[in-house]
Amino acid sequence: MNKQQILNYLTEHGIIAIVRADSGGEDLVRVVEAVAKGGVRCIEVTMTTPGALECIELASKKLAGADVLLGVGSVLDPETARLAILAGAQYVVAPVTVAEVITMAHRYGKPALPGAFTPTEIFHAWELGGDLIKVFPATLGGLDYIKAVRAPMPQIPLVPTGGVDVGNLADFIKAGVAGIGVGSNLVSKKLVDARDFAGLTDNARRFAEAYQAARGK
Repeated sequence: MNKQQILNYLTEHGIIAIVRADSGGEDLVRVVEAVAKGGVRCIEVTMTTPGALECIELASKKLAGADVLLGVGSVLDPETARLAILAGAQYVVAPVTVAEVITMAHRYGKPALPGAFTPTEIFHAWELGGDLIKVFPATLGGLDYIKAVRAPMPQIPLVPTGGVDVGNLADFIKAGVAGIGVGSNLVSKKLVDARDFAGLTDNARRFAEAYQAARGK
């Protein structure tokens, strides 16, 4: 897929599941597979996870041809972005805005999702070429903050990350966000540590169903 097709996929499916674990290996790939099985098709593996690049490479190969879009998260520098893209990441997510990361992602034809919080930071990230702006941590302002930011800048596509759960997901969607990022509320550390892959699939299914209902699909 080209960059626009990847962006279309991200906004169509709406939920980006954030996979962050204390260890990597085959189990991490199984986490990705379990989430995808539940219907959440956009999955971000964070660079804070040991063996993240290997996981992205292995999962990309195992899920080749499947209706799943793998990305990389917690990217702080362009070198990491490049390595992740070469490993198979289709989009690059960062907790902060680094111009060089955006440039590197675009150089390889991939969308960049820089992180920002204040209105000025959000506008700056967008002006630098961020394709979708990750509002992080969205837990601090919640839904009211997202609404307040969108009011004067409705043209900027926001992806609030943090504080979104099955109960309030529909409210965020109705507020006009481009998508949502969900970490522990979906990819529960307790379930990951217990290797409860069926539980992760059930969690993902609940989120996917809530999203479809919110979109009226």
